[in-house]
Amino acid sequence: MTTQNGEDKLIAVARHIAQTLGHTDNTMTDDILQIFSSFDNRLREKLTQNITMHKTNSSLDRTVKNLERRIGSYLVGDDPIWGDHDDAVAFLDAVDELTEVIQEWSDVSDDDKVTSCLDRAEELLRKCCVKLEDEFRVLVDFPGGVDFLESGCDDAIPASTVRDLGEIAKRMVAAGYGKECSAVYSGFRRGFLEESLARLGFLGLRDNDNDNDVEIEKWTKAINIAVKVFYPSERRICDRVFGSGSGTDAVTDMSFMDVCRVSVLELLNFANGIAMGSRTPERLFKILDVYEVVKELLPEFEVLFSDDYSLFLRNETVSVWKRLGESIRGIFVELENLIKRDPVKAAVPGGGLHPITRYVMNYLRAACSRPTLEHVFEDDVDQSLASSIAWIMEVLESNLESKSKVYRDPALASVFMMNNGRYIVKKVKGDVLGTVLGDDWIRKQTSKVRQYHTNYQRSSWHKLLNTLKLDNNLASNVASKSLKDKLKVFNSQFDEICRTQSTWAIFDEQLREELKISVAGNLLPAYRNFLGRFHNLQDIGKYADKHVKFSIEDVEARIDDLFQATAVSGSSRR
Repeated sequence: MTTQNGEDKLIAVARHIAQTLGHTDNTMTDDILQIFSSFDNRLREKLTQNITMHKTNSSLDRTVKNLERRIGSYLVGDDPIWGDHDDAVAFLDAVDELTEVIQEWSDVSDDDKVTSCLDRAEELLRKCCVKLEDEFRVLVDFPGGVDFLESGCDDAIPASTVRDLGEIAKRMVAAGYGKECSAVYSGFRRGFLEESLARLGFLGLRDNDNDNDVEIEKWTKAINIAVKVFYPSERRICDRVFGSGSGTDAVTDMSFMDVCRVSVLELLNFANGIAMGSRTPERLFKILDVYEVVKELLPEFEVLFSDDYSLFLRNETVSVWKRLGESIRGIFVELENLIKRDPVKAAVPGGGLHPITRYVMNYLRAACSRPTLEHVFEDDVDQSLASSIAWIMEVLESNLESKSKVYRDPALASVFMMNNGRYIVKKVKGDVLGTVLGDDWIRKQTSKVRQYHTNYQRSSWHKLLNTLKLDNNLASNVASKSLKDKLKVFNSQFDEICRTQSTWAIFDEQLREELKISVAGNLLPAYRNFLGRFHNLQDIGKYADKHVKFSIEDVEARIDDLFQATAVSGSSRR
């Protein structure tokens, strides 16, 4: 410590002598110290360090002054530097040199004079970056841009402009002004994207317009072009402007995210609006359309927005897609509720097809024709598509059974259930809906229709058939009276049944014929046997025909006239 203090005092004395002699520069001080060092070797090392530092300071000062002179002319005035290629190259070279000087001298900035020079250099670099930012703004807002959808160009900015932007961005990033450069770039490119989407007819989410088919069509076109054309182009331009090396990845990724963020969120907000709308069954197909578009584009979203800066865009895309799926599954729950709430009201005339049956079956056929629906339900761990539709069918059947109780005639109630059950089976068979529900379900439903058929026969014709039963143990005179009474009852009941059931409806032609054949197959043999016995009675004999109102042919004709309301009530059914 004592030695150091002594050296410092000698240096101070040398400076004082130099000042006394009228010299304020460091050269005279160094000369005096050199004389002192000839008497004391300990001063020789100090002298060497002092001379080296002096020469170095002078060199830095001269370098900064030179750069101030070279760069200063470019900083004066508003004329763009990039109007002249040679000027642009010279300016960039000077900025490179200035940046290199600052980086090189930052480690020895403890010296006051070095610090002073570095302050001047850093201020000069700041002014350079301000100028570069202005030049960057002019270039990125170029008037010579192209509509690359119409021109067939790969990107919306000419390659020469991209190169110039890249040269500027490289200097600004190296100087620590990457964020400022990115902000300018992103602002202009973001505006370009929004204008491009507007030209495609997409104006973002507006009041209640997003459920319109035309708006969905515009959105579909816009998001497809954005994800397949616009965003890949913006990614390429970002990579070329800001580079893709380890030192520039952050600026590149941040810029790309900032360019795309607003338009991506607008497109996703539209889809989210669809997902968050009402869950009325009629909206299913619109939501499926949007779901399919997002699902198809998910892999491209994953690739485009794979960096950490874009993670939230990727996550939001997946979230919107999942919300669309939830909405679709929710619509099936609402369909169940719609069926349950469908009021009994008045009975369908003639036991025909109920509108709710036709609506539900046509709806489910159309829904199951969309393969995407199966994928939607794969995400639901609690319920598959098959179990959901099977439950809806159960709810529908229960609702129809409640409606059948409106009919006072059990036979007509059976016809109603038979009509609707047969319609359900026909809609399911040979359709994707049948594949979903499975063969076992179809067999069970077909068995139920047969049971309704049996119930109809029992409640409608069995009583009439009982009147035709013969008791062979009766005496002739008693048998004659009994058969006359039976025939009278038969005539009345048969006429009433035929009159009534001619107004009933069987929508399915095959089912209608099956019923007629079944009725005829049971009734005609019994009636023929009855008439044979009746004609053989001795006390009736040739007078038998006066008691017989319906011949075999008449009965056949009346059976054939059953269910005539079909032409009216069933002709428009699909």
